[in-house]
Amino acid sequence: MAPKKAATKKVTQPKKGGSPWERVQLARHPMRPMMLDYVASCFDEFVELHGDRHIGDDAAMPVGLATIGGKRCVVVGHEKGRETKEKLRRNFGSANPEGYRKALRLMRMAEKFSLPVVAIIDTPGAYPGIGAEERNIAEAIAYNLKEMMLLRTPIVAVVIGEGGSGGALGIGVADRVMMMENAYYSVISPEGCAAILWKDSKHAEEAAEAMKLDAENLKKLQVVDEIVPEPNQGAHADPGLASEYLKAAISKGLQELAQVPIDELISLRYEKFRAIGRFNEDSG
Repeated sequence: MAPKKAATKKVTQPKKGGSPWERVQLARHPMRPMMLDYVASCFDEFVELHGDRHIGDDAAMPVGLATIGGKRCVVVGHEKGRETKEKLRRNFGSANPEGYRKALRLMRMAEKFSLPVVAIIDTPGAYPGIGAEERNIAEAIAYNLKEMMLLRTPIVAVVIGEGGSGGALGIGVADRVMMMENAYYSVISPEGCAAILWKDSKHAEEAAEAMKLDAENLKKLQVVDEIVPEPNQGAHADPGLASEYLKAAISKGLQELAQVPIDELISLRYEKFRAIGRFNEDSG
């Protein structure tokens, strides 16, 4: 599944960079490369595996074995789908509980065989439907958070587009958290935030600014560790170059993490996430 270039379809192209809201628009661009596009261009020998060994499979969360830069790894991630039928099959990248349980099954396999994990995040959020609730979507995500925190193998996570709420965090506990330059990562969408605070989603642009959901702000807040650059006008304008940047960042991250003893790695991972949101109150 090769990345598609923007020239194949006439679309309105917002300018690269700019405000947080403009970056949200770029993250949602219809021609932006998706998870399986990057799997095809950045990884070799990808073999997809299916099923959570509990209820079923979830096409919104492809997982499998692969190599990158000659190094074997496990890949998990969200896939939105490009065309209408594919979007419906992939549930627009909103995974059900089976997706998170399947991802965890592969991560445990990675731990067993001493393989690093690469998590590719691109979701507006986990699926909030009745069936997902009946099958314990919240429990599945929470269990992933606990298990990933203690997983005895290196983990690299990268937000390539949308990073929505617990749906993103469910595969986002990692030793190295990266964001592509025009991705966003947030507890809720700007429209959802605007609907709560202003009672009107038309204030989404203001919400995006207030939420500090773009890569630059999240890097300053130490929520993410690294920003992966994109071509001018965004990743969709030159998917090949975007893939080169992403492959280099993931490969470098895996090489660096491989040098850290596993007990130290887990300790650093724990402290990293404990420190997020920490602040000092001046009593004076």
